[in-house]
Amino acid sequence: QVQLVESGGGLVQPGGSLRLSCAASGSFFSVFAMGWYRQAPGMQRELVATIDTFGNTDSADSVKVRFTISRDNHKNTVYLQMNSLKPEDTAVYYCCANIQPSYSSSTVRYWGQGTQVTVSS
Repeated sequence: QVQLVESGGGLVQPGGSLRLSCAASGSFFSVFAMGWYRQAPGMQRELVATIDTFGNTDSADSVKVRFTISRDNHKNTVYLQMNSLKPEDTAVYYCCANIQPSYSSSTVRYWGQGTQVTVSS
């Protein structure tokens, strides 16, 4: 069974920083693209940032200068460094990854359980 386990959320004041982590565990052959999404109350889930196996990244315009996505392929872990946080960044943040599980020749998209990020004074 493949799991994505997130950590690093919490309460931070405007202008502060947080670092989210998401590690893949279980039985799998390969981890391909990884990314972060977020969902604010009453809103649709939206893409925050993605990173492929070569380190190529893409991110939403709203976070492009403030957030940085990175990964450690040896640890099968993706990170999201969030700086200059704003109240509008408040949301549940979900990591996702395209993984080839050991029982399949196909790639499956897995999701983490979500971690709450609250930006408030």
